[in-house]
Amino acid sequence: MSNNKYIDSLISEGDIPQFRELYGQNSELLHQQAIRYTKTLSRFKEIFGEKEVSVFSSPGRTEIGGNHTDHNHGRVLASAINLDNIAVAAKNNSNVIRIESSGYQSFEVDLNHLIPNQNEFLTSNALVRGINARLNELGYKIGGFDAVIDGCVPKGSGLSSSASFEVLIGAIVSHLFNDGNIDPILNALIGQYAENVFFGKPCGLMDQVACSVGGLVIIDFADVTNPVVKKVNFDFESTGFSLVITDTQGDHTNLNDEYAVLPKEMKDVAAHLGCSVLRETTLEKVMDIAPSIRKKVGDRAILRAIHFECENDRVVDEVTALENNDFKKFLQLVIDSGHSSYMYNQNVYVANNIREQAVSLGLAYSELVLKGAGAWRVHGGGFAGTIQAFVPENLLEKYTTTLNHLFGAGSCHPLFIRQKGVVKLDF
Repeated sequence: MSNNKYIDSLISEGDIPQFRELYGQNSELLHQQAIRYTKTLSRFKEIFGEKEVSVFSSPGRTEIGGNHTDHNHGRVLASAINLDNIAVAAKNNSNVIRIESSGYQSFEVDLNHLIPNQNEFLTSNALVRGINARLNELGYKIGGFDAVIDGCVPKGSGLSSSASFEVLIGAIVSHLFNDGNIDPILNALIGQYAENVFFGKPCGLMDQVACSVGGLVIIDFADVTNPVVKKVNFDFESTGFSLVITDTQGDHTNLNDEYAVLPKEMKDVAAHLGCSVLRETTLEKVMDIAPSIRKKVGDRAILRAIHFECENDRVVDEVTALENNDFKKFLQLVIDSGHSSYMYNQNVYVANNIREQAVSLGLAYSELVLKGAGAWRVHGGGFAGTIQAFVPENLLEKYTTTLNHLFGAGSCHPLFIRQKGVVKLDF
């Protein structure tokens, strides 16, 4: 099918069922998406010419429970969201991948060279190369393709723009060269591999799984090679609350060491208990050994281990509360999660830069507006970036106005929980 036919269908149909699954029921927003897809398709034609193309959408994600538990084989509660990356892609019958992405410099990846390159660390090139290297190792077909990507998952927002990009690339390769047969969990694992080995950033697997699978999911990483993913049956729209992510405009630059040392400290505690990760032990054992290892691992490591053990159990309680339609209890558990991250996990601000505490400020403002009515917590990796809040409709305008006043217009993002993970669209 040609680009023109895609464009014609987008303009003429006006109501595309798949769009409603991805972006909700608001007709104005659906129209905006149609315009966005049309522009992306036109851009592809301008750059790469008339070709048989496929169209993809990959969501961002929000972490709802399980802050910094995945890297120690814990549980997380997460969901896909309506902010997404879309791509128009087509085979180019070469061994080179060419990508044009809105707001970023275009780049190419030669598939004849599939080994990590430190000069590419922290670049999109590295992610694309790593994904294809791993697929090739696993016996899947790879090949050159052209793609134009339009991203609406803000970079550095804590909504996992990188994971969304990773599983998007995996889905493109899956559908263009492997008949769509790459499993969503495998796609997530490959994205994580590329980020760890080729991109040069340690990360868990939650982000990629949430983006790849979609919906509201609990993910149990007891076996990281085969995580157990279960969709949670709960209708957030019926609660009268909005899920709001606020970008505190913090700077993520030079935070890699902070992110890397956090799981390391947890694992240091685990090692003294004869374990490789904290999931293999218990809170009682951590508390029992703490006095004898304080000088060896440091008090912060023990506090972080306490956070893990409590947070890991809290995820189960959150899911139980949702399945029992006890939303009030769920909100209290969200608040408890946030307090644990702040006091024990200590990933709300950087200890050597106490003048900059944007996340702390955002949490303080959130509590002042929502105490007794909603819930708030640090979101994602922490230290900078985003906070999450569950806001009742009668306080939504006040909350967004207050937080936008603090961090600037457009900082607040009321979100729609999307049931679909990364998908190839059919028109």
